[in-house]
Amino acid sequence: MESYQAERERMVKYQIEARGIKDKRVIKAMQSVPRHLFLPKESWSYAYGDSPVRIGRGQTISQPYIVALMTELLEVQEAHRVLDVGTGSGYQAAILGELAAEVHTIERHPELAETARQHLIDLGYQNIHVHVGDGTLGYPPAAFYDRIIAAASAPRVPDPLLQQLAEGGRLVLPVGSRFSQHLEVWTRQGEKFKKSNSIPVVFVPLIGEAGWDGDDPD
Repeated sequence: MESYQAERERMVKYQIEARGIKDKRVIKAMQSVPRHLFLPKESWSYAYGDSPVRIGRGQTISQPYIVALMTELLEVQEAHRVLDVGTGSGYQAAILGELAAEVHTIERHPELAETARQHLIDLGYQNIHVHVGDGTLGYPPAAFYDRIIAAASAPRVPDPLLQQLAEGGRLVLPVGSRFSQHLEVWTRQGEKFKKSNSIPVVFVPLIGEAGWDGDDPD
């Protein structure tokens, strides 16, 4: 099987480190995880480019830099339990699986969830659990989470996600309109939550009871 290691090294050097990502564990994970294997084979040539790639059902695998930035903002430690909202291809879950003790990832499209699950099994991840459901409601059976990340945009931070954060927990997600958002970073101290903003971004909408109404395109 083709490794694409050289492409990953170039991706990290020119797209990630050059833009200021410094967390050594995040950089190592981005160098290690075979991003192309989370895409259909006909899209492998785009896997390490500086852009998102469509994966079907109106979803994308995020631009490598954005994956690295959001992961760095999340500040994942080895003992953490993480919730990944919007499994998509499974790539973000794999990056988190390199960093955390346990990852729960939730996807509302069963076919995407099953494909991601198979990719993660094939790559040998035993600490990542894929679930099907409304990610705007989190995944209560495994709460509480030290870290929560969402790879789709909401009109406001979904309250169920905040409520499933553990004490001292941290949440990263894009918030704004359907066509323009900022990354928000939320932290929990008791029943109080503190918010800060990062860069402007554009993500697909987070559809669900505590997100956007409606559906996205096939």
